[in-house]
Amino acid sequence: MTTAHHTLTAQATDVAIDTSCRLLRLPTMRAQAAEIIGRAEREGMSYAAFLAELLMAECEDRDRRRSERRIRAAKFPREKYLRDFDYTANPNIDPAVVNNLATCDWVKNGYPLCLIGDSGTGKSHLLIALGTAAAMAGYRVRYITAAALVNELVEAADDKQLGKTIARYGRVDLLCIDELGYLELDRRGAEMLFQVLTEREEKNSIAAASNAAFTGGSSTFTDPRLCTAIVDRLTFNATIIETGTQSYRLAHSKAKQGMNGEQPA
Repeated sequence: MTTAHHTLTAQATDVAIDTSCRLLRLPTMRAQAAEIIGRAEREGMSYAAFLAELLMAECEDRDRRRSERRIRAAKFPREKYLRDFDYTANPNIDPAVVNNLATCDWVKNGYPLCLIGDSGTGKSHLLIALGTAAAMAGYRVRYITAAALVNELVEAADDKQLGKTIARYGRVDLLCIDELGYLELDRRGAEMLFQVLTEREEKNSIAAASNAAFTGGSSTFTDPRLCTAIVDRLTFNATIIETGTQSYRLAHSKAKQGMNGEQPA
């Protein structure tokens, strides 16, 4: 079977490229074709190099769009990136440990991450930033606060949809649970949280940020046995980062007030 060859004018060529890119759903090639054609003519690119430029542009843009979709699907409450984290504000956090986590090997292996410290010490920043890094690396990520997760599980149980909801949270590669320890969980809420953790145990990663130390005597859980079981699942093979007690936000506010000549409240 022979391929038909077409002799096209310059205008017809532009129209054919535009139409073909639309039909083949190649938006980046369509948008950048004129620019890359012009550069190819100026630099005397070979046909193969020109084609490679177009294809790489499309692939890179598709990868960017997929990353953006995964980040949106994670439902982070705000944008946070590792490059913006101020290690000088909290010397408790080792940059080497965080950089190692940024490789996402722990997500690949299904290991947990625990961030423990007082409010304002960078827990949520690291949680969101590491979750974002995982999403950009191709992993399915979901962020939620502990209270919102338990409320959703309770509502699902009332609607006889608990199994489906637990399975949905079990499928994501990385589940980021923020603000664990801020509210006391009754036995029913703790049992449902335990079911989610059990669904993910040694299969998919959990990253948890808490203002309370993960101990069997934690006041977060009213049932000591459930508390011990939950802590066991959160900490087995986990990387544990203690962010300390000195609030960066409070120190920043005091420093700002001092520069303005105001008395700290």
